[in-house]
Amino acid sequence: MASNSKQAKDEAYLNKRIKLFESKKAREVAHLHSLSGGGDPIKITLPEYGTVKEGKKWVTSPLDVAREISKSLAANALISEVNGVLWDMGRPLEADCDLKLFTFDSDQGRDTFWHSSAHILGQSLEQEYHGCKLCTWPCTTRPEEGFYYDALMCGDLGLNDDDLKRIESAAKKAVTQKHPFERIQVSKDEALEMFSDNKLKIEIINDLAAADKTITVYRCGPLVDLCGGPHIPNTSFVKAFACLSASSAYWMGNKDRESLQRVRGISFPDKKLLQEHIKQLEEAKKYDHRLLGAKQELFFCHPLSPGSWFFLPHGARIYNKLMDFIRSQYRERGYQEVMSPNMYNMQLWETSGHAANYKENMFVFEVEKQEFGLKPMNCPAHCLMFQHRVRSYRDLPLRLADFGVLHRNEASGALTGLTRVRRFQQDDAHIFCRESQIKDEVSGVLEFIKHVYNIFGFTFDLKLSTRPEKYLGDLATWDKAEAALAQALNEFGKPWQINEGDGAFYGPKIDISVSDALNRKFQCATLQLDFQLPARFQLYYSAEEDDHEAKRDTPVMIHRAVLGSVERMFAILLEHYKGKWPFWLSPRQVIVCPMAQEFQPYALMVKDQIFKAGYYVEVDTSDRNFKRKVWEAHLAQYNYILVVGKEEASTGEVNVRVRDTRPGGSVRGSCRYKIESLLRHFEEEIAAFH
Repeated sequence: MASNSKQAKDEAYLNKRIKLFESKKAREVAHLHSLSGGGDPIKITLPEYGTVKEGKKWVTSPLDVAREISKSLAANALISEVNGVLWDMGRPLEADCDLKLFTFDSDQGRDTFWHSSAHILGQSLEQEYHGCKLCTWPCTTRPEEGFYYDALMCGDLGLNDDDLKRIESAAKKAVTQKHPFERIQVSKDEALEMFSDNKLKIEIINDLAAADKTITVYRCGPLVDLCGGPHIPNTSFVKAFACLSASSAYWMGNKDRESLQRVRGISFPDKKLLQEHIKQLEEAKKYDHRLLGAKQELFFCHPLSPGSWFFLPHGARIYNKLMDFIRSQYRERGYQEVMSPNMYNMQLWETSGHAANYKENMFVFEVEKQEFGLKPMNCPAHCLMFQHRVRSYRDLPLRLADFGVLHRNEASGALTGLTRVRRFQQDDAHIFCRESQIKDEVSGVLEFIKHVYNIFGFTFDLKLSTRPEKYLGDLATWDKAEAALAQALNEFGKPWQINEGDGAFYGPKIDISVSDALNRKFQCATLQLDFQLPARFQLYYSAEEDDHEAKRDTPVMIHRAVLGSVERMFAILLEHYKGKWPFWLSPRQVIVCPMAQEFQPYALMVKDQIFKAGYYVEVDTSDRNFKRKVWEAHLAQYNYILVVGKEEASTGEVNVRVRDTRPGGSVRGSCRYKIESLLRHFEEEIAAFH
């Protein structure tokens, strides 16, 4: 009886929410009708189609315009952009405007599609699990594909595979019902009444009201949810839907708050795309860096130091090779490597602004009754380095690079292999320059990124993220900086897109996402302009004299990383290469396999020659039979297997077997080489990658 009573109460709450929505929606529609006054004419410009359409104010919607262009566009357009602002396809236009229409092929279309799919997921959770309380805003998982929703389950229920099938089935049913996505704007009091039974939504509402933000609510069938939107026209656009996983998460990422269930999903406008994606995920599972890392004895993690990884000898070889590679580039590109302390008095972080905005993500402790913190990033330390002596315009650009160890207090539930850790290193650098030098410095960083990613075999996309709604500094400086970044991107010659309003509050940035061999996207490199830290630290340089009068100017700071976190790049490369490291980066470059015990002295002599030339080489001196030695060497992914027997020992040669073929003149199949010739070949193979 108690269970039935609880279910009835829950259904009453959901029904109340719908009635409140419908009442508010009816008032909005009536208001729009009163505003339209028969529909004053408006001009709708579509730059991509080179056409101008006539419409009616408060009446004509982007969907109406799409229908005028073609049935196909109306059937596939997911979202629109009105004067640079994303806009629901069914929402009436309010004035003369520039209109863009996006399908699933665009970032805007995919984001909106997956955001709307998260609502379908939320609807399924609410309908299938009475008492379930939806929590955060529906989220997409870019740069990865898909979406998720966090929910507070009744009785701390943990979801399993059977639950995922149940949720997926309910979602597919919602799709067939073609529920439209309807939007209303509400006051704080209206929102509090609408979500009175969900304490976590109430927390969000109070935060929105405190920040003086507009509160909008969407309805999708029986689901009424807080959301900023926008959305696809209706649920029928989602032709394929799948639940991928369920895991634990904390409310607001705080381990001291409520424990939630996070359900992840994926959806597409075509069933074939879903099948391809599932196949890709299955393929990726085979090459999960945690599995390959254990198999190849590269790294491990211990519960006594969660989120901080131990790199074993072979793993350390790769880690150091990556850093040595970047160091070699620094010499050619005018960077100066520095080292900075790991811990600082909190006064530093107060000056930088991290104490106010980032402290909960830092490891903070007391030393002699004063508060200190481990550094989560290097930028404030580099500001101190710039500040410690008088600087002249002749010193600029000043490019400081730092591989210092960083620590971030990530929630234990968020730790994921090498891709989300607490202790890590970056190929971090900060460029202090004059405003007139921004374009050239940005061009140099873009070329650096291109060079490195070409060597790894990555493709990458570029986006210019411009001034956000809330920003620091003056408009003229922002406009100048954005123009410099745009000019550098144009001269770089690779296609790029504008990401309106997504810059950091302290400056515009270029977002770089790479695609690996499994066609997955990752955010690795960083390129951000910063006007605020130099101002906070009162950094100055003496400018050129003007009419014999000395001036002081504030430098611009460029934050830049190419690898990003070395740990994360290690994981990405391990999966990208599917465990088959290229020769220049491989921790197991060469193994010598003697055909019998009597040839071990010659095998050891060969090893010594190759070792002295600077390569990673080992000898299999075990008592296993010869065929087993070669087989084990192939499984261990040695790039070259050198077989030595009676003939090789007598001629001073080695019989070379290759793990696989690589560009740049790799030895193919099996053949004999003099040691000197083989070493020349190794040099050529490494040179081909660099």
